Amino acid sequence: MLFEKSVISGIEVKNRIIRSATHDGIADKDGAPNEKLIAKYERLAKGGVGCIITGYAAVSKNGVSPYPDMLKIYDDSVIERFKALADAVHSHGTPVVLQLAHCGRQTSSKKIGEQKVAPSNVLHTFYPDKAKELTDGEIREIIDDFISAAIRAEKAGFDAVQLHGGHGYILHDFLSPYGNRRTDSWGGSLEKRCKAVELIIKGIKEKTNLPVWIKLSADDNRKGGMNIASSVKICKRLEAAGCDAIEVSCGTVQDGMNTMRSKLLPMDAVFKYREPCASFPDVLKKIALPAANLINPLIKQPSPLENFNVENAALIKRNVSIPVIVVGGIHKVDDMQSILELGKADFVSMCRPFICEPDLVNKFMNGQQQAKCIKCNYCGLVIEKEATRCLYGKVKI
Repeated sequence: MLFEKSVISGIEVKNRIIRSATHDGIADKDGAPNEKLIAKYERLAKGGVGCIITGYAAVSKNGVSPYPDMLKIYDDSVIERFKALADAVHSHGTPVVLQLAHCGRQTSSKKIGEQKVAPSNVLHTFYPDKAKELTDGEIREIIDDFISAAIRAEKAGFDAVQLHGGHGYILHDFLSPYGNRRTDSWGGSLEKRCKAVELIIKGIKEKTNLPVWIKLSADDNRKGGMNIASSVKICKRLEAAGCDAIEVSCGTVQDGMNTMRSKLLPMDAVFKYREPCASFPDVLKKIALPAANLINPLIKQPSPLENFNVENAALIKRNVSIPVIVVGGIHKVDDMQSILELGKADFVSMCRPFICEPDLVNKFMNGQQQAKCIKCNYCGLVIEKEATRCLYGKVKI
């Protein structure tokens, strides 16, 4: 079942393993795919994966990530370069889905060159500069930006688009009562919190022929935020609006290592790549890092480390009729087979394992039983300053 050909939202796939969206950090100065990025996606396609979801692409200038060299698709000038990426992936018989995103308050005003925006001005632990609460007109502009980005994706030849509705980005903030504290027509009730996302889905379906997927944090671990009960209701509404597939994740960037889990915090990487620790003087690092490593085992980490979104995905799947994809610590062939055979999800997706093994699916089909990824999460921190890569749990500072 895992390695058999299948169909998702009308798209033929070679197997039921999907490369989940992963920020690559090697787009060109305009946010378009360069030759290095295209080659990276070709390696993934050659590696046997059933379908590729790209790293997130910004739909608005004020929605750009604080991480370097994010994909951007808010201008027609980049369409041809995105087409080159889609064509390269298609040449190996692999479909490719463009993930569309707006980072909202999960960026810095300094990075985007203007005050950042959000549904509500809620302080972000890692990006504490104040966000401007969006006006009605500004919300509608962002909705139009998502729709325009999807039109460009269709012109570039992508097979579908995925809305990033999880991990604390702007669509998540609209859906979650933690990030959306509005009392107007865009917030308050669940119905009003869904309005922006529903209008985006409907607009894309009206203006393009592309399937529309969404990635959701079914439980965002925020006080008063999204939980599985509300997420089930949200998913039913989004299906009714025209959504074609749901990828189930969890958490937010503010959540630390809940979305990407590991046994220990990657302290060496924290002191090399995350501010303010990265800017500490060397003499201070020599004192602070050993102290941090000493207390690290005492810092409680989320559990379990593997398959941690599967039960939420199963509950969502029981309540919708569209395909459900599950991501999160799924690294073993037996686990993947079990998830599918028990009907807990229709497809499985991975992020971290493909960073160190782009040919992982071919290896699985040749007998390898699990990914080599050790879930150290150093890759989740290197992206804050450099291109994404596997660091095998070791960083020199």
